[in-house]
Amino acid sequence: MAGAETSGRRLISTGSPFERVAGYSRAVAHGPWCFVAGTTGYDYATMTMPDDVGAQAENALGTIERALAEAGFALSDVVRVGYIVTDPAVQDEVFRITGRILGTIRPAATMIVAGLIKPDMKIEIEATAYRP
Repeated sequence: MAGAETSGRRLISTGSPFERVAGYSRAVAHGPWCFVAGTTGYDYATMTMPDDVGAQAENALGTIERALAEAGFALSDVVRVGYIVTDPAVQDEVFRITGRILGTIRPAATMIVAGLIKPDMKIEIEATAYRP
């Protein structure tokens, strides 16, 4: 990941060319806040999208954690998460993963059922962190 500073905002990138094409940053840190964009379960190590929603959730949270770390934040600073899933039937599997990873942090959360931009995407997660 690579970061850039613009007007007091620090822009965090995964290096994906899609970020520039679509005009967004993986995360934006500004003062005590860090806003992490919707993150899918793409596995950057293998350059694949796993079929399993649990694996996708773990990958997304891993990408979020790395973006936060680059901005000087930690998962423990997360105060809000948003989950978008494509099927309400996956909630138990998603909660098994998010409960294990975020269970002691317990940020405010919302889950929405909606379509995502590619058919192999089953979950997208966004996060907001605050560090006073």
